[in-house]
Amino acid sequence: MPENYDALLVVSFGGPEGRADVLPFLENVLRGKPVPRERMLEVAEHYYHFDGRSPLNTQNRELIAALRTELLARGQNLPVFWGNRNWHPLLPDALWQMRDAGVRRALAFVTSAFSSYSGCRQYREDIDRARQEIGAGAASVDKLRVFFNHPGFVGTVVERIKAEVARIPAERRAATPLIFTAHSIPESMAEGCRYAAQLQEASALVAGHFPEMPWQLAYQSRSGSPTQAWLEPDIKDALRQLIAAGHHREVVVSPLGFLSDHMEVLFDLDTEARELCAAHGLTMLRAATPGTHPLFVAMIADLIAERQTGGPRLALGDGGPSHDVCPADCCPLRR
Repeated sequence: MPENYDALLVVSFGGPEGRADVLPFLENVLRGKPVPRERMLEVAEHYYHFDGRSPLNTQNRELIAALRTELLARGQNLPVFWGNRNWHPLLPDALWQMRDAGVRRALAFVTSAFSSYSGCRQYREDIDRARQEIGAGAASVDKLRVFFNHPGFVGTVVERIKAEVARIPAERRAATPLIFTAHSIPESMAEGCRYAAQLQEASALVAGHFPEMPWQLAYQSRSGSPTQAWLEPDIKDALRQLIAAGHHREVVVSPLGFLSDHMEVLFDLDTEARELCAAHGLTMLRAATPGTHPLFVAMIADLIAERQTGGPRLALGDGGPSHDVCPADCCPLRR
């Protein structure tokens, strides 16, 4: 049923924008988690490699600008606010701005296409915590559904891959492997959500547009204790298998689980994975993340229209669209 909303809140992870931001940012990310300080300092070096600046905030600003233009073109005159989990602008600041602007009911677009604790439930908890901090007058916030099988998301990933496939000589394209990647999570966490299943489904939907290319799903950026089981295979292990096979000259890597260039994309893929490939004569072509692709921006506006005006609930595959309201036991945190 159509519902009345008077604002959109873009909710994201956040990232440092200078060397002085890196350690405070990582302390926010890791607060309450049993991660040794040595590991935090190791990750900090990844950011220092890029002078302490993550591209994430800049790309979110670009996405918000594109989204405002799309909404105005559709007559969806919603003000857009922005709040992050781990770095400025933080969610409580966004909720204060919304209260001062008189916002009463808002939709939230979370920059995660898949269901998991960290990609869905934790953001809802972050929003609730920020609302409690604001207290009286805080806007109610309803999260838009996950969109791993939305034609706008799938179509965007397809277009990003096509741009890389076009760089491969025509006679070798059919035999070129396609590897999708997403952030690994502990197996214990994956057992309580549909993260792995949704990734597999989205990968298959995209790969269907490249029927001659062999494909697989791999994971990246795992952390935590080496004794804890995480989703596998790791992207570097998958690449080593291709290298060992010895008959591939190119590989296309699509960071399906990322909507924009997190540090994990820049370092784990563009730096470490690319160096591994180059050392063995394998050319790695990394497909761009959705970013501000017009299909992706239009998809966000479609998701808003679903809730605000009763627009069509688009989804590919057999499972149909995901739920609008998460069940109480959805994506629990399991340590």
